[in-house]
Amino acid sequence: MPQSVSVRCPACRREHQYAAPAYPCACGAPVAPPLDPRGTPTAVTHRTWAEEWVTVQCASCGRSDQWPHPELGCACGTVVRIAVAGTLSPARPGTQVLDTPRRRAPFQPVTIRTARDAVTAAALYLRWLGYREIRRADQRPPHGIGLAARGLLAQVDPTVRPAGVRDVECLWLTAMTESSDCVYFSLAGYAPEARVRADALRVPLFVLDLTGTPKPVNDHAEALESPAG
Repeated sequence: MPQSVSVRCPACRREHQYAAPAYPCACGAPVAPPLDPRGTPTAVTHRTWAEEWVTVQCASCGRSDQWPHPELGCACGTVVRIAVAGTLSPARPGTQVLDTPRRRAPFQPVTIRTARDAVTAAALYLRWLGYREIRRADQRPPHGIGLAARGLLAQVDPTVRPAGVRDVECLWLTAMTESSDCVYFSLAGYAPEARVRADALRVPLFVLDLTGTPKPVNDHAEALESPAG
């Protein structure tokens, strides 16, 4: 049974019972941040990358990875950040290591309800592919959120407009200046011209469905998803 704690909204004082969602480690075991029942929940008024991720160690294999900081949405409209056990540390940008396993456990998606969920889904998917220490990219893309790992630049577009040619080209050019590969995640898909351009530039394209599962759109995405890729 997942750990459950009582959480009082700091804005309206409404009580909630909360259990942190579990995410799959690369070894396949479920991992959930340990909650601190004596901790003080806080209202999220602004977001920073470091505060949105915590480092958790898998009890099965000992691997430490970054996972979304537990949050809940109160009926009053407040987003409440849940306190976690003091053994955890905020996620910090650092050296990224590509460690793609030959055999992967099935990817476990996170349901997309908000733009933050879309970014979380893409980050979890990149981690599933083998990228470690994923962080927010230094340069902000024209649309959406940029993520980075060693040798990789990703763009997550959670808007309701299909990504266009300029979006694909901007991502590719930015990645070229950083000597990195790149990958694009879009919630609304891609304009036909954008798909043609991505094929020419060898940019992997994925569509995020509302279950949080990235679907390859072109051959380059399928090659990235392949364990042998």
